[in-house]
Amino acid sequence: MSSLAARLAAERNRKFVGREQEISVFKDAISATELPFNILYIYGPGGVGKTTLLSHLQNICREDNIEFIALESRNLEPTPDSFLDSLNYSLASLAAKDERLVIFIDNYEKISVLDDWLREEFLPQLSLNTLVVLAGRNSPHANWRSDPGWQSLIHILPLRNLNNQESFSYLSKRNIPATQHQKIIDFTYGYPLALSLVADVLTQEQEFSLQIDAAPDIIKTLLERFIQDVPTPVHRLALQACAVVRITTEAVLGQMLDSPDIANIFEWLRGLSFIESGQLGLFPHDLAREVLIADLRWRNPDLYTRLHQLARNYYSSHLGQAQGQEKHRILFDYMFLHRDNTAIRPRFIWGEHSSLQTDSLRETDKDAILEILSKYEGKESGKIATHWLKKQPQNVVIFRDSQPQPAGFTIMVALHEASLEDIKADPGAIAAWEYLQNYTPLRPQEGATVFRFWMARDTYQATSPTQSLIFVNFVQYFQKTPGLAYTFLPCADVEAWDAMLTYFDLHRLPAADFTVAGCKYGVYGHDWRIVSPGEWQQLLAQKEVNASVETANNPQNSQPLLVLSQTAFIEAVKSGLRNFNRADVLQKNPLIRSRIVEEQVTDKGDLGERVATLQQLIQQAVESLQLSPRDEKLYRVLYRTYLHPAPTQEQAAELLDLPFSTYRRHLKAGMVRVANILWQKEIN
Repeated sequence: MSSLAARLAAERNRKFVGREQEISVFKDAISATELPFNILYIYGPGGVGKTTLLSHLQNICREDNIEFIALESRNLEPTPDSFLDSLNYSLASLAAKDERLVIFIDNYEKISVLDDWLREEFLPQLSLNTLVVLAGRNSPHANWRSDPGWQSLIHILPLRNLNNQESFSYLSKRNIPATQHQKIIDFTYGYPLALSLVADVLTQEQEFSLQIDAAPDIIKTLLERFIQDVPTPVHRLALQACAVVRITTEAVLGQMLDSPDIANIFEWLRGLSFIESGQLGLFPHDLAREVLIADLRWRNPDLYTRLHQLARNYYSSHLGQAQGQEKHRILFDYMFLHRDNTAIRPRFIWGEHSSLQTDSLRETDKDAILEILSKYEGKESGKIATHWLKKQPQNVVIFRDSQPQPAGFTIMVALHEASLEDIKADPGAIAAWEYLQNYTPLRPQEGATVFRFWMARDTYQATSPTQSLIFVNFVQYFQKTPGLAYTFLPCADVEAWDAMLTYFDLHRLPAADFTVAGCKYGVYGHDWRIVSPGEWQQLLAQKEVNASVETANNPQNSQPLLVLSQTAFIEAVKSGLRNFNRADVLQKNPLIRSRIVEEQVTDKGDLGERVATLQQLIQQAVESLQLSPRDEKLYRVLYRTYLHPAPTQEQAAELLDLPFSTYRRHLKAGMVRVANILWQKEIN
């Protein structure tokens, strides 16, 4: 009669999926006349399936009648005597064995203190026919790789998550409805333990939220698997910091941790099984990051916010110093801090842009650009693009990869640099220009840009590494372009980008929409005079740790700034002078919502503070006239007329000992002079 153990093994084998490469390596080794290597070292994070794989390899040994010994390191004392006793073999008999033997050692990290002894004393005494399979969380110690002898006798296999097809297969074997498979894979990233936990829950509960924050029991289990021994609270903080930022370097870690031992802590992070090392630094496996952040947000939301702020401060301080690719990298790191928001996560790809380079337009690019553009938007758009390639080639940015044809491009149209005749050649430029004329005219020395064409070679405007870099390039453009008042971003698929662009404070502008060859393009815009690049960064910082778009609305949108033309601004200043001592009238002055007032007030909703600020600005402008001998006479007239007025203008002229006609001329000139002083503050 079959034993329960046999049935248990059969059931485990039935649910086993994937690992074809690892199994193939093992089978080829044990079936070879002479073992190609004597150590098979399998490593990966807790819950990735190492024990399950070892159990399957042991079944293969049973089927092939190959003798094996299975050791569970958690049951051993980490001493040579305890290890030898558990083998049930003497070292002499193991050394003399002629038959093929496999020794499986699971949870090897538990006896890592024996690593030198095993490598230098125990293993060299084994028979050449013995294969030792080590499975643990940590990668092999450097001594395995540096020893010329062991280099050729060890085969190292990092164990990763299951791919999509393997995950589908596992869920099918667990009788999970196919309609839920993709959602589960998106939730678990193919991490075997997470797949198993979700499948267990779904077999018991029909309704289950596939959101990492809504699964506390699963988070707890996964966290325990990822993190076993954290030496100190500072090490735990380092782990949490590593989860918050896109890439962890010693410099970033030094900014986020108050510790003199950053180098050693960084090396500790580097050695964790679920931390990857890349060209730019360290980063956790996807699910490990999700679990660490979910736990941190639940356990200590204030710390989560503080870590974001520390990282943001680091990136902000380095943005001004960086150039080119380095600046792009920092902007990606900066934007990554917003990844918890559901509006951002599906619309940005964070890690696959590093192979892309930005470049200026070359003559050889033009045909490729028109080919890509005509493919996605048609020949009419190609003609428009040809027009702007000729008129504003300096405003074209090319994104290159290893292929000759550009990976993507943007063609920006600086409306303030274009003639009216040039603008009329493009429906998109016409729509943007007319919007400016009708709603928010440009003032002297101000500019407006339309990000007219933007697309990736293979994916057009869909989410992709190229698209992500294009958006980062947009951010870089408006941060570095002086005098930029307005930007327009046309989209072929308005609905797809609405949540993300709204989150980034770009506003839908139906009045600027346009049509080319029957295709309608929806336009988003931002007035940088109302929310400057610096204020935009502060606004995003407020939204950064909010998990929902709804909680991230701009509180200032209810009372937006007024962008006045120069003529309207001067008239508002004159009115402010006439009513300098009448707070009730100043409350209605348009300057109350101008930039010069907005930048000075601390309580944005306090109307009284706005009035006092406007009075102070006007008074400072008037008093500044005293600094110029030519303007001092204008100051005296304004002082006696508006700041400390005489009962009538006639009496003011008499006090100043001026003919009334001269007084009136000086008063008019003084008002214009003050208005111009304040205007320069407003536009600079």
